[in-house]
Amino acid sequence: MSTTRVDLPVRGMHCASCVAKIERALTRLSGVQAASVNLAAEKAAVTFEPGRVGVPDLAKAIEELGYEVPLERRTFSVQGMSCASCVAKIEKALHGVPGVARASVNLGTERARVEALPWVRFEDLRRAVEAIGYAAAPLAEAAPDREKAAREQEIRRLRTKMLVGALLSVPLMLGSFPEWFPWMPEILTRHEVLFLLATPVHLWVGWQFHRGAWAALRHRTTDMNTLVSVGTSAGYLYSVLVTFAPGLFASGGLRAGVYFETVAILHTLIILGRYLEARAKGRTSEAIKKLMGLQAKTARVVRGGREVDIPVEEVRVADRVVVRPGEKIPVDGIVREGASAVDESMLTGESLPVEKRPGAEVFGATLNKTGTFVFEATKVGAETALAQIIKLVEEAQSSKPPIQQLADRIAEVFVPAVIVIALVSSGVWLAVGPAPAFLFALSTFMAVLLIACPCAIGLAAPTAVMVGIGKGAEHGILFRGAEALEMASKLTTIVLDKTGTLTKGEPSVTDVLPVNGITVERLLRFAASAERGSEHPLGEAIVSRATAAGLELARAEEFSAIPGHGIRAKVEEGGTRRDVLLGNLKLMTDEGIELDGLVKEAERLADEGKTPMFVAVERKSAGIVAVADTLKPHSREAVEAFHRLGLEVAMITGDNRRTATAIARQLGIERVLAEVLPQAKAEEVKRLQAEGKVVAMVGDGINDAPALAQADVGIAIGTGTDVAMEASDITLITGDLRGVVTAIALSKRTMRTMKQNFFWAFVYNTVLIPVAAGVLYPVTGILLSPVLAGAAMAGSSVSVVTNSLRLRRFRPRPLQGEVDPMLKLISGVVAVVAVVAFAGSAVPAAGEKDAFEHVHALALNADGRTLFLGAHSGLFRSADGGGSWQRVALPAKHPHVDVMAVTTHPEDAKTVYVATHEAGVFKTTDGGKTWQEARAGLGGLDGHGLAIDPREPQKLHAAVRDKGEGIYRTTDGGGKWVRVDDGPGGEVKVLASVNVPTGMGGIFLYAGTAAGLQRNPDCF
Repeated sequence: MSTTRVDLPVRGMHCASCVAKIERALTRLSGVQAASVNLAAEKAAVTFEPGRVGVPDLAKAIEELGYEVPLERRTFSVQGMSCASCVAKIEKALHGVPGVARASVNLGTERARVEALPWVRFEDLRRAVEAIGYAAAPLAEAAPDREKAAREQEIRRLRTKMLVGALLSVPLMLGSFPEWFPWMPEILTRHEVLFLLATPVHLWVGWQFHRGAWAALRHRTTDMNTLVSVGTSAGYLYSVLVTFAPGLFASGGLRAGVYFETVAILHTLIILGRYLEARAKGRTSEAIKKLMGLQAKTARVVRGGREVDIPVEEVRVADRVVVRPGEKIPVDGIVREGASAVDESMLTGESLPVEKRPGAEVFGATLNKTGTFVFEATKVGAETALAQIIKLVEEAQSSKPPIQQLADRIAEVFVPAVIVIALVSSGVWLAVGPAPAFLFALSTFMAVLLIACPCAIGLAAPTAVMVGIGKGAEHGILFRGAEALEMASKLTTIVLDKTGTLTKGEPSVTDVLPVNGITVERLLRFAASAERGSEHPLGEAIVSRATAAGLELARAEEFSAIPGHGIRAKVEEGGTRRDVLLGNLKLMTDEGIELDGLVKEAERLADEGKTPMFVAVERKSAGIVAVADTLKPHSREAVEAFHRLGLEVAMITGDNRRTATAIARQLGIERVLAEVLPQAKAEEVKRLQAEGKVVAMVGDGINDAPALAQADVGIAIGTGTDVAMEASDITLITGDLRGVVTAIALSKRTMRTMKQNFFWAFVYNTVLIPVAAGVLYPVTGILLSPVLAGAAMAGSSVSVVTNSLRLRRFRPRPLQGEVDPMLKLISGVVAVVAVVAFAGSAVPAAGEKDAFEHVHALALNADGRTLFLGAHSGLFRSADGGGSWQRVALPAKHPHVDVMAVTTHPEDAKTVYVATHEAGVFKTTDGGKTWQEARAGLGGLDGHGLAIDPREPQKLHAAVRDKGEGIYRTTDGGGKWVRVDDGPGGEVKVLASVNVPTGMGGIFLYAGTAAGLQRNPDCF
């Protein structure tokens, strides 16, 4: 028989034992083949045979356990009914829709009322009605989001209970200890008044625990509700007896005392934990709703020779669909006519649009950018790529995570065992104890229950989670709940999405390489002026770079886009309109443009993961403008930190392998998963999990949602999409990847604290339960009274809470090379003192005094007028031949290092390399505004020399002095260095490359040491 899978929302679960109870109840139903309950997602995924069991039976089984299955009520009109048999037929048809629990049809009002699961659409109900010959139409009023409203109502209820409990617990605490608070009025210390204050807390604030304990008892099991209810009820009932029958305990020398304040405070604190947990869980189901909201609502199809707009649900396979610029593509298909660039970032996460021409595949929910085209629908409805992603997210969220809370695993054994011990001990004392035996028996019974009160066990996890989640929020890290905290501490592998996570997610100009006498500024002006008429993101990146450089752009005339190749335009310069071509190699080849050796440069740029675009002016090559999605500032540091944590790091992307490999090389990532479709991302995570690894997925796009949900821990970058954040377990408010490092460190610290809490909670119980049972009384005469039992119980709670509060001192360790915040503060104070001390001192010009102390290097820039000077106190620049100097800011973590060597790009005025003392080699491609490290593979960080090949500027040499002393070579601009020899002998102070006449051997590398000058003619 065929089977059906349904995802039932479940409310009221709090622990792993809740999960186990629901799974057992569901699997016992005839016709249910499998049931998996997800605590975090609050869903039960059930596979069953529709002919033997239905959704109403499943919902009833769950509700009988004391949990809730929220259903949405739908009311709509039905036309065409004439008698009672019509009503019966329609109700039967509606009950046949998967997810419908109850259906009722009213012949008089011609309305149908359906109670169904939240994901059941009106379209499903309408089709069921129309299939049997009737018509259905929605009513004017929109159905409320009942699931969201129910969640918010639960949070409000918990908040109200927490506030009421706190307001009543404060006077209870003050009145219960008159020796501590002698100024309290005498009436507040009376047991009767304490009873009146504590009763609402125990019976109303803690009612959910008593109700849950009763439901568990009916099914012959226990859970955390049982622990809380038994413990607090024991204290409450004992206190009631002491209050209204004090004579029972006064006789026999037993000291009587009440514990109303303990009961009230415990209920309040546990409710506080539940309240914070409810808020932290977030809205898991909203991820699906936002995914569904991406799809187009209508489609323009060609029918009967004309274009008509129809609902997207009515599009059929083989329909011809017309898409204009700026419109969403409604369904999946293949382009038949026209061409355009399509933004697929909502599905692939990649920022660059994809060119689409006849034969190319397009996907529903993606955005058409430039041209109009016609495509043939190939997948509609549940078969589209977006629908498949939605399905993957649902399945991953509904699967059962490999998480079990320690307290919940012990609860089913611990509580019954304690109750048995209490009954046995009281029975023994009742039979053989001294007179009055009843008081001895009652005292030991209550003492055992009080000493075993689950307060500390119940507080062990919530308090640690409460402080840990709060501490994470201070550092911009949002945890979904305790499950995320626990799993993050067990991670062995971390998978990083490329675009938007490791990179900025938007293209920007990285290189401007002019030829044939064209300056950098002139080349950039031609390219940007031509692209002003384009909507392509690559063109927008060029225009943004030119605007930032302060260039005045001309208006492009006769602009035309050449799909898949580039653009052509007329750009005015000096009163003359010049023909400008900008595009790929094929465009230049088709136009017969001589590229003057630029092809090799283009290949080099492509190897670095950049997109090179050739520029030709008046049919003569002018240079290359390269655009790429650049790395975020701290991505490499974060990857290094992951390696230090012992994590395996992998990068996953939908981009091509060549670009992905180049990015991974810069970051030091060895495992690269390129050209991966959205569905395959989740499969890659599954493959790693199948190897026994605990996997975290870090991403920011909708395409990452299935993988985020499938991973043991999904981590969403806050600068990404809402869907990615809703599907994740951890969300970073900012896009800084270093927050992931902090999140993992915090999770490890929190879990360590939680385990310590459980240890101390059980130490009290393990040691003192035998004492409370009276095992010491026959030998020593010591009998633990309920007063001491209550004190021990309070002590365990205090120790747990205090230990959890230590998490407030958590501080993330600075990454390698970063300055500790305290050191930054000290450095700041020293800097202020230094500024004040030197204020008013006569200096020739800004920075000049520092610049000319211990000068190590001097280099002339490619523009022929700018000088760069390396000195003991940093890097300086002069734009007037040395008349005045200005400090060039190096990376924030190395602002004032000793610059030992400087070399500049022979053609690009924006590219400069520096070698520093104990900080390595740095590179800038924007004239010193931003810097990136270029030290991978260097034997040491104490750089004393730099030399660049004037013919191939990507080739450099560097000399280091400390460990790994020698000369190193790079052929990729500093991405990776390799050692070439042991040096010329002695410490290398200076390196220089000299281009001599060909007859003398070409280019030589000269090395200056204390022993003299040496030359190597084979260096380049």
